[in-house]
Amino acid sequence: MVVVAWLGLHAIRYWINNQTPPFQALGAEMAIVLVSQAMVFQWVGLYKGLWRFASLPDLWNIIKAGIGGVILASVALFAYNRLNGVSRAVLLLYPFVLGALLGTPRLLYRIWKDRLTHMRLQPQATRVLILGAGESGEACARDLLRSGTYHPVGFLDDSPALKNSRLLGFPVLGRFEDAALMAKQTAAELLVIALPNVGAEEMQRVIGICERSGVAFRMLPKLEDVLSGRALPGELKQVDIDDLLGRDPVVPNWKAIREWLVGRCVLVTGAGGSIGSELCRQCARHGATQILLVEIDELSLMRIEAELRRDFPTLAVVSVLGDCGDAAVMRHAFKQCVPDAVFHAAAYKQVPVLETQLREAVRNNALATHVVAEESDRVGVATFILISTDKAVDPVNVLGASKRFAEMICQSKAAESHTHFITVRFGNVLDSAGSVVPLFREQIRTGGPVTVTDPEVTRYFMTIPEACILILQAAAIGAHDSIYTLDMGEPVSIRTLAEQLIRLAGKQPGKDIAITYTGLRPGEKLHETLFHSEESYKPTSHNKILQAVARELDPALVNAMATSLRTASDAYDLDALNDLLRASVPEFEPGNADGEADNQVIIKFPSRKNRR
Repeated sequence: MVVVAWLGLHAIRYWINNQTPPFQALGAEMAIVLVSQAMVFQWVGLYKGLWRFASLPDLWNIIKAGIGGVILASVALFAYNRLNGVSRAVLLLYPFVLGALLGTPRLLYRIWKDRLTHMRLQPQATRVLILGAGESGEACARDLLRSGTYHPVGFLDDSPALKNSRLLGFPVLGRFEDAALMAKQTAAELLVIALPNVGAEEMQRVIGICERSGVAFRMLPKLEDVLSGRALPGELKQVDIDDLLGRDPVVPNWKAIREWLVGRCVLVTGAGGSIGSELCRQCARHGATQILLVEIDELSLMRIEAELRRDFPTLAVVSVLGDCGDAAVMRHAFKQCVPDAVFHAAAYKQVPVLETQLREAVRNNALATHVVAEESDRVGVATFILISTDKAVDPVNVLGASKRFAEMICQSKAAESHTHFITVRFGNVLDSAGSVVPLFREQIRTGGPVTVTDPEVTRYFMTIPEACILILQAAAIGAHDSIYTLDMGEPVSIRTLAEQLIRLAGKQPGKDIAITYTGLRPGEKLHETLFHSEESYKPTSHNKILQAVARELDPALVNAMATSLRTASDAYDLDALNDLLRASVPEFEPGNADGEADNQVIIKFPSRKNRR
């Protein structure tokens, strides 16, 4: 093609001037041009391109190669014969003619291969209507065509400029709101949402449209899910409940997290739990060199240890099977390595269970925190992170009261230690063990009914990765003796959550699956809060993380209460434990008959601009 472009342009130039082209004289020049152009082709990687996937970037690469080639050839020809006999018009037109000669066969080859792909569609291929006619929609259509089992029938998009246009030969049939009508007209059997980068509110709207259409629907995974291994490229995944939270996901400052984590040794208690295991993965993924796993459940410990050794072969993993509330266990763990940071994730968290298991709640949630904090302080751990809960704010149940006392223990330790004691609070975690979402899914799987405690009950929700990002980000911010929480947007109605899960399963609430209301369980609130009314809070360097100023307390009194609680726990004296817990956490007011505290104060996040 280089020969055709160079000699052809010269032939046209001489023909216009009614002259005979001196092809013999052009031979030496041609050799210089060929060598120069070949060197540029090699440099830009043109010989490595796959014609099957030729696209506009490849065409631009060819144009650049032509421009680079003519520049190099001009320099060489100038050195050879001062460009004697070389037409300036040929030099100007050559890159574009060469681009056309090289690009056209590639594009024709790709069109031919794409046509073969269309012809290979199986007769029973599922007819698909794609929502989103952007780059993701185009890539999705190509992937569906290559699979042979799906047949795109068109696109929907809200952009007025795309109406009546065509993409890959398929029409843009209308707006998202037309999904039900267009699915009927095209006999589409599946809707695919190809909008991986839209905000949560827009995603909720699109999913609502798909639900109302009555057609099955799937969506493309987000880029971060693909990169983290939670989804495969091109995979069509079911819409997850976290896609419906109505809140944009937390975007972490990975640079700050990595700078804090790289080269560190960390210890995680409750390492086999939902939060603990994800913390281990995140720490390993972002630079920790050694992780100490402390876990009381042998199966959970074995599972997370095997996963870390498989996925991070260079990571040093040390496992300790035992109760972190046992000082001997923690002393043994710290002999393996003095960690730079301790993540204390071990806790009991089921509200109704702990209402009848006071001793274990106090022992595992509060006294174990006291043990881990003391041992961390004794060996000189740099940072201690307590993973707390929104139920510790104005607690009306044993879980909240025990976790609030754990917060007080960390605050009292911070007053007399060089260790940075940090508390991280968040609301309910989607899909964590024992949470409401797995329960609802199981009830839907068995045909219902789905049981909701109260039609008005609301909760703050976040995903497991988000919770762990919050923990790591708070640790990286690292202010001494601080309480951090996530700006979690508006609380989610549990009734709405149940209805959405039923629809995601392809059924209709109240028709296919019944919803029954059982009443608030012992110790449950209608609404949770993330800050106490006496805690002032302010923004941090991360726009989704808020910092509360801890309330004043007497460290000596907290330590004395911890000693008394331990004595009552050792004696299994439930009456004494109850009295001591009430005295230790003055704001602890067990719920009334309806499960709601009489003195509850509900605090909602102000808008960012109104925060102090």
